[in-house]
Amino acid sequence: MDSSSENKTPSPDHDQMPIDFSFVLASSVHDMKNSLGMLLNTVAAMVESSPPKDEEQAKFFSTLEYEAARINGELVQLLSLYRMDERTLVVVIDEHHVVDIIEEQIARNDTLLRSRNIQIQIECDPDLSWYFDNELIGGVLNNLLVNCARYCRSRLLVSAAEDNGFLCIAVADDGQGYPEAMLLGPLPQTAVSFSSGNTRLGLLFARKVLELHKSRKGQGYMTIANNGPLGGGVLKLYLP
Repeated sequence: MDSSSENKTPSPDHDQMPIDFSFVLASSVHDMKNSLGMLLNTVAAMVESSPPKDEEQAKFFSTLEYEAARINGELVQLLSLYRMDERTLVVVIDEHHVVDIIEEQIARNDTLLRSRNIQIQIECDPDLSWYFDNELIGGVLNNLLVNCARYCRSRLLVSAAEDNGFLCIAVADDGQGYPEAMLLGPLPQTAVSFSSGNTRLGLLFARKVLELHKSRKGQGYMTIANNGPLGGGVLKLYLP
């Protein structure tokens, strides 16, 4: 055997080169998120051009859009949490009109809300503006709307106002309210529920996003309560 053939033998170190699974998973999540986003746009266009012929067909479209929107939202949250952990998430705090972000997220879920006959009421001063990351807070609000569309009966109330120096954005529904285990104070620490499939990922994402918003007044936080203005649960986001 000559010396050149020996040089071609892979070294043990090369064979054992570790795979960065967190990076691989993040890349896969990014691709899945984009594909689901295209699927959601296609479903919305399909419903717009060919409205459901009966109630049963409308229910099929509603279920399809809800599940796709829920998975898409969770993928976005996973990717954002990964970037937070890697300290590569860019947070852009700027001044925004609050009613714009509320209307934007409602419009984003218009097909889902209409298919479930859910009426949404907005209570927000059109001149109310605040400093926050529009994309991150929009993601939190979108997740709230998608979840509330599942658990409310027929009505949602999204309100925003200044409360003791903080901006308070509240989403109230007319459902059965939040489980007792979730009512543990301003920063809920709840367990994963394998029976319901609820990983509490939305709560973790919301809490982390709010914690990224800080000022001399303090940092963002949220509260969860029952017996809200519509008789069901109410989740409030506070931003300094």
